[in-house]
Amino acid sequence: MDTSIKSTFLLGGDLNIYRMGYGAMRITSPDLFGMPQDPQNSIKVLQRAVELGVNFIDTADQYGPFISEELITEALHPYKQELIIGTKGGLVRFGPWADINNDASPQHLQDALDGSLRRLKLERIDLYQLHRIDPKVPAPISFEFLAKAQEQGKIRHIGLSEVSVDEIKEAQKYFKVVSVQNRYSVLERQWEPVLEYCKSQGIAFIPWFPIGGGMTPLTEQLQKIADRKNVTMRQLALSWLLHHADNILLIPGTANLHHLEENIRAKEISLDQNDILELNALTDQQSI
Repeated sequence: MDTSIKSTFLLGGDLNIYRMGYGAMRITSPDLFGMPQDPQNSIKVLQRAVELGVNFIDTADQYGPFISEELITEALHPYKQELIIGTKGGLVRFGPWADINNDASPQHLQDALDGSLRRLKLERIDLYQLHRIDPKVPAPISFEFLAKAQEQGKIRHIGLSEVSVDEIKEAQKYFKVVSVQNRYSVLERQWEPVLEYCKSQGIAFIPWFPIGGGMTPLTEQLQKIADRKNVTMRQLALSWLLHHADNILLIPGTANLHHLEENIRAKEISLDQNDILELNALTDQQSI
């Protein structure tokens, strides 16, 4: 078992991304709807992430909505040449937390894409991800729009979020899929087949909610291992992801400077074969 960690991933064949990125969902208000109470804190967190070597920031138009993209621009524009900003479209937020709807119609995606370009002050988005396949819209219609937008030069690379292997294969008929963003962690590995398919295809796998949660017995076991290694449970979960597959790109999100620096240090944690086997055993029975 190879326990070494590669520090970068070549996205789409031309974008060299450090595997420890930053997810910008949490820089909005605590309930993800509206401006944060202290916008300057969010700006400082974004700037500090880049100072610490992050060159990939993940966001979406519905974070806020629009607030995350606006804060990224305020904090980091004009962008460093090596900074890659990925955003997403295809969901519409009407209120706090889960008050969102699918909309992957061409008209909405057109408005969403143009809005993101305008807010981020970009002529082309390096990574644009379909936030969800819309059950009300045949997937090929959404895929055709994205392929056309890429031909028009508005999108450099295209990714998907919360998709199955079959849905990735369908999308690949229309464009090169360079990334997939599914919920996944050491404690929630139901998307293991998607991760394996992505690895075989050279596609980046970007786990959201990379710390996991909601399974108290497993969380307690994870905490015991973290305590033994003198790291936080969050750091251990992130380190496992980096060790688990070379195509995993991490985007842990936080609006706290201390937690940001703690997350970044997870890349320095060494896991030996016994550590990895023990962590794998937490949920091997739940993966396929």
